[in-house]
Amino acid sequence: MPVRHKGPLFLTFEGIDGCGKTTQAILTYKLLKAHGYEVKLLREPGSTKAAERIRRILLDKKLDIDATTELLLYEAARANITVTEIAPFMSEGHVVICDRFYDSTTAYQGYGRKLDIRTVRSLHKVAVGKLTPDLTLLFDLDVATARSRQGDNLDRLESEPQVFFERVRKGFLEIARKERSRVKVIDAARPIEAVFAEVTDILAKRYGIK
Repeated sequence: MPVRHKGPLFLTFEGIDGCGKTTQAILTYKLLKAHGYEVKLLREPGSTKAAERIRRILLDKKLDIDATTELLLYEAARANITVTEIAPFMSEGHVVICDRFYDSTTAYQGYGRKLDIRTVRSLHKVAVGKLTPDLTLLFDLDVATARSRQGDNLDRLESEPQVFFERVRKGFLEIARKERSRVKVIDAARPIEAVFAEVTDILAKRYGIK
C-alpha cells in the first residue's frame, strides 16, 4: 500500500475548453485539504495581479492578437506565477494544483496555432526553468461534446472554430503519448462523479492520497 505523500507536489489539470478540468481541479483541492495537506489552487493564465491582467488581454474578443504575441503573453504570465506563487509554495514542501500549465501552450499555440513546437518548448524553459509537473491529468473529450457544454458567452480562444480545437485535442494526446509516466489520460465524457473517482484512484495508487 502506498505511503502517504510527503514533500512538495505539483499537479496540473489539462484539456480542451469544456472538458471539465476546472471542476475536477476544485474537487481535488477540496479532497487534499480534507486530508490535511497544505495546498494551493491556481489557474493559468492568472492567479497573480500581473497574470490576471495578461489573461484579460488574451481572452478579449475585441483584440486582434497574432499567434507569436499570444504565445509570448502566455509565457510571460507563466513566468510570473512560477516565481511569485508556485516556486515559493513548493519550497515550503506544499502541494500546488494548477488549472492549465505549459502543456496547454504546447497544445494551443504549438499544435492549434501551428507554431514551431521546438520554439514553444524552448520558451517554456525560459518561463519556468526546470520546473515540471509531477503529475498531469489530461481530461480528454471529443470537441463536439466539449463545445455543447459551453455557454454562449465565449472568450477569444473559446470562439475559435472546431477544426482549431481538433488540432489542440490531438496535440494534448500526442503530449500524453510521449510522456506516459507524467501524463495520465482520463475519459471526460462520463459524469463528474465517475471522472473524479478515476482521479482519486490515480492519486491513491501514486501518492497514497485517498
